[in-house]
Amino acid sequence: MEKPVNFNGFFFSPISNLISTIFKKNSTNVPRQFLSVLLCTVGWMLWNPSFGQTTVTLDNLSSFEDPGKTWKIVGNVTADLQQGNQLQTTKGKGVLVNLPDDKTHGKDLYTNFEHSDMDLELDYMMAKGSNSGIYLQGQYELQLLDSWGVSTPTSGDNGGIYERWDDSRPDGQQGYQGYAPRQNVSRAPGLWQHLKVSFQAPRFDAQGKKIENAKILLVELNGVAIHEDVELLGPTRGAMSADEKTAGPLRFQGDHGAVAFRNIQVTHYDKPRPELTDIHYSIYAGRYEAEPDFSQLPPEAEGSSVILTSDLSPKSQQFLIKYTGTLNVKEAGNYTFNMNFPGGSGLLRINKQEVIPISGWNGQGEVTLPVGEMPFEMLYSKHVDWVEPSLGLAVAGPGIREYLITNENDMRTGNPVDPILVASTDKKIMRSFMDLPTPENEEEGGIRVVHAVSVSSPHQLHYTYDMDHGNWVQLWRGRFLDATPMWHDRGDGSSRPTGSVLHFGKPALAVAKLSSNQAEWVADTTGSGYRAKGYTVDTNDAPTFRYQIYGTQVEDAIRVLENGQGFQRKLAVTQPVEALYVRLAVGDKIESLSDQMYLVDDKSYYLRIEDGGAKPVVRDMKGKKELIVPIKETLTYSILF
Repeated sequence: MEKPVNFNGFFFSPISNLISTIFKKNSTNVPRQFLSVLLCTVGWMLWNPSFGQTTVTLDNLSSFEDPGKTWKIVGNVTADLQQGNQLQTTKGKGVLVNLPDDKTHGKDLYTNFEHSDMDLELDYMMAKGSNSGIYLQGQYELQLLDSWGVSTPTSGDNGGIYERWDDSRPDGQQGYQGYAPRQNVSRAPGLWQHLKVSFQAPRFDAQGKKIENAKILLVELNGVAIHEDVELLGPTRGAMSADEKTAGPLRFQGDHGAVAFRNIQVTHYDKPRPELTDIHYSIYAGRYEAEPDFSQLPPEAEGSSVILTSDLSPKSQQFLIKYTGTLNVKEAGNYTFNMNFPGGSGLLRINKQEVIPISGWNGQGEVTLPVGEMPFEMLYSKHVDWVEPSLGLAVAGPGIREYLITNENDMRTGNPVDPILVASTDKKIMRSFMDLPTPENEEEGGIRVVHAVSVSSPHQLHYTYDMDHGNWVQLWRGRFLDATPMWHDRGDGSSRPTGSVLHFGKPALAVAKLSSNQAEWVADTTGSGYRAKGYTVDTNDAPTFRYQIYGTQVEDAIRVLENGQGFQRKLAVTQPVEALYVRLAVGDKIESLSDQMYLVDDKSYYLRIEDGGAKPVVRDMKGKKELIVPIKETLTYSILF
């Protein structure tokens, strides 16, 4: 881990280090709502694209230099799961696609702008067996590959940081310093995958000598951090040049295979940071939940500092620290400040404006600042005895990546705790509470499934089943469970997935009785006679869930498909009543590829109906699309993702 470095009078460390620190120190001694707010805030700190964000235009190819014949702008794209290197397109705009073939050899595509420090966010789609990549500054490649179902990824797999190359090294060792993703969370060909990259360019002195290597601060693939704080000692194989520079273009590899991109957003961070100088502090003993009259209040101690910190060794567990100083702003514009002060209150004024009013535990504010020296004032009041002193302040501005200007070690959330991770080899079936981030209850923090059963597999495919509704509520690819909140200290009974999750929304019945195929889906179990009857396990410890509904007995068997491509689900009913339906999918969009194959929710996953005989119905319901099908005896379908 990097040490904090001095920057014009104060210290900071890479925010990704801060995220790691907070997760390692996650403790259930701290209120759950505080941890949620703090972690959300810190995530915002590393990935906040509101400043200087530019969207790469995909109405045409004008954002790129000399595009080759294989690059096109289209309106929609789909893949063929059976044919390699094939993407089908429709006319329109908004999607960038590369379609090389045996007759037309593709070439790499370069943006007509260069970048230094930046955040990149985009969606991409791979054809079956396809190979591509994204070169940051044209030099450092993030590999894009059809790695669907790969159990042990390497640096050459999807999301890997590609290796460097030296022909002078011994045979078999020419490739070196490649970095595999932490886990394989790659989606199937033809599904959109979401990539987020935070990149820091190499640094050079006035004579042009490199004094700091380029860094990949964070890479998230499909919602999972697969790289953090990776130092790039030099260009990867296939770079534009062996010479590193402060800036270079984005480069999309186009000479290997069919690939598509959309929603390409780049946030540049190339402006000078504000400097905080002349820091002075005053400490006041006692409990302060409002700003006191300092003219009538002598300080217990005072002095100067080079850093904003809570660690000033006050004698009391209840105290107030007042900081003053000068903020030298070099770039005019709108600035956002995030402040965390667990166990107390805080306030921030800049240029005599109240940016964050006094509030408890955390606060956020925006202010427009001109160029120049601004008076700075911050209050931190600690008045909850059992919480350790802790203070965090971060700032982001026009062309300035958000960074922490308080001491990183201040961001305490309790005693250090090693995460309690459950691997698929340790436990195949685990019961716990499970929190779902459903949009319907986002303000309340989602929905808690209290009778959740999570089932793992050695193929790194897992799911959670809701025993209260007889339905699965989420699937995920990657590692199994983080049980820290359940088992550490007193615990709260919950666990959480540690891979790339496919959520199915608010928990609901899988099987329901409808008056017609246009009747609204049953909201809950009321009047259905639903009764869970547990589950049985086969010789591989895979469960088959059993329940009763409308007097009908249901068996629900979920199994992993061959090669880890997804799940197959078989529903069997005994003595079924009339007009029983199964709701297979809900999404903003459901595309029919054939009578048996569908793409759900803007190409998030495939749904394939394999057995059942009845005709499925795609219908509109409350602003969503639903896929339902009648069931008489059995229904088998698969989800590929």
